[in-house]
Amino acid sequence: MVKLDILSDPICPWCYIGKANLDRALEAAGDHPFVIEWHPFQLNPEMPAEGMDRRAYLETKFGGKEAAVQAYLPVQQHAEKAGLKIDLEAITRTPNTLDAHRMIHWAGLEGKQSAMVSALFRAYFVEGSDIGDRDILADLADSVGLDASVIHRLLESDCDIQEIRDRDAAGREIGVTSVPTFVVDGKHAVPGAQPPELWAKVIAELQEQTA
Repeated sequence: MVKLDILSDPICPWCYIGKANLDRALEAAGDHPFVIEWHPFQLNPEMPAEGMDRRAYLETKFGGKEAAVQAYLPVQQHAEKAGLKIDLEAITRTPNTLDAHRMIHWAGLEGKQSAMVSALFRAYFVEGSDIGDRDILADLADSVGLDASVIHRLLESDCDIQEIRDRDAAGREIGVTSVPTFVVDGKHAVPGAQPPELWAKVIAELQEQTA
């Protein structure tokens, strides 16, 4: 088996698209060689804990509404190509994702990490949910088979906050500046939302090496 480490943030549309493309290639391959682990990388580490109004965030980041709309056109196009629906109009808040990353970490301990990542992407990009809200996060935990009451208690504590910050910092220290970034076998970094065809080629090469 080959380790595939994925640095991602659940409010990153390219991470959502990248996962969909990877999933399509994995499904087509059937018996793929990857053991997948998701790692935290906050796009907005300085975001207030309560998040902020989505429109204000986008206009500040891109310098105005029109620029924000133009910046997201490629996102919509690539999402459609990946078979995804993204409802940007439904998103009213840009959250701080520290708690969401803690959830992904805890889901990993239960073998449900990829399911948790998918649930977070779907909640944010399809349903417009505020994934910085701890009640919403607990409900999402329940949806993938985690104990919502336990998760809620953990979210109200400081459990693993420093762990997530340290792992985020470790990614930046090795040179990661954007997400998604995929690291194959601890050696080869593959940045960006790569198409399924690229992953099919990587999988085929790995299968040949282990045949």
